[in-house]
Amino acid sequence: MKQPVQKRAQRTREALIAAAQELSAGGYEALRVEEIVLRAGVAKGTFFAHFPDKDALMDQLLGARIDGHLDAIAARPAPRSVDEMLDALMPLLGFMTSERYVFDLILRYSGAAAVEEIGPIARTFQRQIEIVADWVRDAPFRRDISPELIAEGVQAFAVQAMALRFCALNGGPVRDRLEVYLRAWLLPGG
Repeated sequence: MKQPVQKRAQRTREALIAAAQELSAGGYEALRVEEIVLRAGVAKGTFFAHFPDKDALMDQLLGARIDGHLDAIAARPAPRSVDEMLDALMPLLGFMTSERYVFDLILRYSGAAAVEEIGPIARTFQRQIEIVADWVRDAPFRRDISPELIAEGVQAFAVQAMALRFCALNGGPVRDRLEVYLRAWLLPGG
């Protein structure tokens, strides 16, 4: 009995993602479509039937990795200090800055122009805001603005600190830069 096309197509897509995951140990930027299709055992044209380009596949792969970090963050107790918040966020931010390609792709895919274009990475940005907003509701941080706005500020400062990691003039450890921003943002006048 022949399998329905959808199941076969889904298995092929999963095989491409799995192949990319296996090959990503050498770095995401270094991944080549040719290697992925060889490992997955499919033709190059099949790859492009599932993904318009390598970056679209990376949206799936990186989005899943970010979600894994967010799962770990969400499982932690809410931080009661800036240092605890930094401890919780640094594994995620470390992954997001592991390669310039990874950071650039995450920034490009962090928003969407239309609802049907919202991919895994864009969804993680909203999820991160929700997690941080839940953290700060009862935490000893500022209370003059909403938890959602506080969370958006934390995210914006994290993106800025990560971007500066790749800047020759203002580089340095992400944690050091983010700590300054978060102390000013979460503890104004403190």
